[in-house]
Amino acid sequence: MIRPSLTIPLLAVMASLSFAQQHHRDPLTDPEVNKVRDAAQEPEIRLKLYVEFARARLDKLQQVHSDPKTTDREQQTRAAIQDFADVYDELSLNVDTFADRGEDLRKALKPVIEADTEFGSKLRAFKSSLTGNEAQSYEFLLGSALVAVDSGAKDHRDLLAEQEETFKHKKKQEHKVATHRPE
Repeated sequence: MIRPSLTIPLLAVMASLSFAQQHHRDPLTDPEVNKVRDAAQEPEIRLKLYVEFARARLDKLQQVHSDPKTTDREQQTRAAIQDFADVYDELSLNVDTFADRGEDLRKALKPVIEADTEFGSKLRAFKSSLTGNEAQSYEFLLGSALVAVDSGAKDHRDLLAEQEETFKHKKKQEHKVATHRPE
């Protein structure tokens, strides 16, 4: 039996968790979710979709920040940075998932690595365009997004190099087996 003194704090925690779950925004739109679902087992298509979605979030960030008609610019800018970071995290998570399955990602990783460079450049350009107060206001979110992209870029390059080596040896091994088969 729960003591009455614990009931109220326990209910408050449960209510706040429920509220947080209900108000967590999914950074992908319903059509984007459907596209991702349709490409569930195809790493090349799925990763290209996430690159496209992340690029769209960065475009939205630029648009929100540069449009003089934008109301509540700070909140919308924060949301755009967070949406980009969330989509980019999903991209990296998908890369990891496919790699853990032993998928050949050599072809799929090349556009991801190009996008990593693009995303890092755009985020740094955005950061350098900010005024003093703006820079302070977005420092944590923007810094987190840059760290994610820089870390992701390194991980993606390392994975590509690892896969190039792995699949090169695998191809040589398959060739050896095929040429030494008795007929």
